[in-house]
Amino acid sequence: MIDIFGIPIQAFLGQILLGLVNGSFYAILSLGLAVIFGLLNVINFAHGALYMLGAFLAWMGLQYLGLNYWVMLIVAPILVGIFGMIIERLLLRHLYKLDHLYGLLLTFGIALLIEGVFRSFYGVSGQPYPTPESLRGAVNLGFMILPIYRGWIVLASIIVCLFTWFMIEKTRLGSLLRAGTENPKLVEAFGINVPLMITLTYGFGVALAGFAGVLAAPVLQVSPLMGANLIIVVFAVVVIGGMGSIMGSIVTGLGLGVIEGLTKVFWPEASSTVVFIIMAIVLLLRPAGLFGKEK
Repeated sequence: MIDIFGIPIQAFLGQILLGLVNGSFYAILSLGLAVIFGLLNVINFAHGALYMLGAFLAWMGLQYLGLNYWVMLIVAPILVGIFGMIIERLLLRHLYKLDHLYGLLLTFGIALLIEGVFRSFYGVSGQPYPTPESLRGAVNLGFMILPIYRGWIVLASIIVCLFTWFMIEKTRLGSLLRAGTENPKLVEAFGINVPLMITLTYGFGVALAGFAGVLAAPVLQVSPLMGANLIIVVFAVVVIGGMGSIMGSIVTGLGLGVIEGLTKVFWPEASSTVVFIIMAIVLLLRPAGLFGKEK
């Protein structure tokens, strides 16, 4: 059997796969944060709670309505996005001209409220969600065993991330979104409804969190605390990639997931802190982040 630094290759590649799975969640969640901050200038601390909400909607859809995974993979992000648009319309809209701290405090309070509601009904113990039948089992690649569902998570996240990047960076709609945040009066002069565009952007950003939550449901216990345990790492990913950088969030999320996975092999004690060590180094050398623009 081939060894890499004294470690069997199957174990080594298995940790890379595990890192890619975690990195996929980091990428989708940090992408949603980057979209919201980059286009709306809002630090959305409720992102982790909305990720948890997506997972719980998938679980409730199956438990109470008999709706399978594939249906909820579409329905849950839409419902989370609608909920996000209501938050933006009723609450966030009044804070855009104020300091970022007000938006952060508001979204932090929303996160605590959402988590508190689910804790009161379901407690803190996790709820199991079955893997869809079509994605069960594993494939023998010769050099490693690939669980089908883990491979699906990586594939789905890459497709969603690249689609989002293309829509924002390469289409007329993305150009209007960027222009609407920089000079809303000018864009409104061309007949564009900027407030509606901002509401839809926030809804799309949080829908990405809901999508990640549905993806996570079969591999994690669906718990009210699942978002709180992840959001701090995701914020670190956003800072490393560059606040508001779309491609930075994708590349950094996947890359840090792999680094975290390999750290578990070579230095397990540091695996929970390696992301924050990298963040500190990046901020010292490049305060705007790896893909951020220096002002």
